[in-house]
Amino acid sequence: MNNRSPASAPSPSLKTASDPFMAAARRAVLEGATEPPFSSPLNQEGRAGLYSCAGCGAPLYKSSAKFPTSCGWPGFTQGTEGAIATRADHSHNMTRTEIHCARCGGHLGHVFDDGPTAQEHPEGTTMRHCVNGLALDFTPSGA
Repeated sequence: MNNRSPASAPSPSLKTASDPFMAAARRAVLEGATEPPFSSPLNQEGRAGLYSCAGCGAPLYKSSAKFPTSCGWPGFTQGTEGAIATRADHSHNMTRTEIHCARCGGHLGHVFDDGPTAQEHPEGTTMRHCVNGLALDFTPSGA
C-alpha cells in the first residue's frame, strides 16, 4: 500500500450518472458512502479475473487475492502493486485505515489486520481489504 496522491479524476460517467446503481456507486466512490452489507453480487464472485476501480478503471485486485469473508463486503489480502492508497479515518468515534484508488482517489473501503495468514491463503498477508462492491468493476479472465 502507498499514500500517493491521486493522479487522475474519476470517470465523468460516474460523476454524472443518473440511474440508481450508478448513483449508489458514485456515493460510494466519490463521497465515501458504505453500501449495505451482503448487498454486492461480488461477495459471491468466484471466477478468475481482475477487479478494477469503478471510478477510473485502474486495476486494483487480482481474483487470486480474494477470500471469503463474513463481514458482508468483498475481501482481499492485498491490492495490485501501487494500486491502493491509505489514510487515517477517525469517523464514527474510532480510528481505522481507509483505502482509496491510488490513481483517482476513489473511496474503496477500509483495511484491517485480521485477514488470512500465508498458511490459510496462498496470498495471505494477515490484511483484510474490506471493499465496497460498488467501488469495483469485475472483468473475468478471457473476457
